[in-house]
Amino acid sequence: MRRGSLETAVGVFVLIGLGCVGYLAVQLGELGVFQKKAYYSVLAQFDSVSGLKKGASVEMAGVEIGKVEDIALETRRLTAMVKLRIRKDVPLDEDVIASVKTSGLIGDKYIKLSPGGSETLLKSGDIITETDSALDIEELVSKYVFGKM
Repeated sequence: MRRGSLETAVGVFVLIGLGCVGYLAVQLGELGVFQKKAYYSVLAQFDSVSGLKKGASVEMAGVEIGKVEDIALETRRLTAMVKLRIRKDVPLDEDVIASVKTSGLIGDKYIKLSPGGSETLLKSGDIITETDSALDIEELVSKYVFGKM
């Protein structure tokens, strides 16, 4: 009987450990299972988002306020449409400026939002039209090398 209770205790301990590992995997993976959905989505239209990836951070004043949710090609104007997931507690003016920036010299791309001066706020689903596209280093180097600067 003593061996059976020891095996039961070990089994319970293993199950608790697996539950903790699963919880941490969900939390670190930012799946949002245990979190409140405190976000809203806005779109930003860019001429080029070269190097930007889904899941990249969205920052304002150096603080992360959201993530890039999706990147798609808008087929009528042939521009990039980026869907941004922004925290609900961060209101955005309708004249906010979105820029594609690089962290470091050759680091990851992210979206930087610069606040505007309007009193009208963006709602979920609205489009940011004031944008600055990504700086393409390869294009600049090729212009310099081939003397077109």
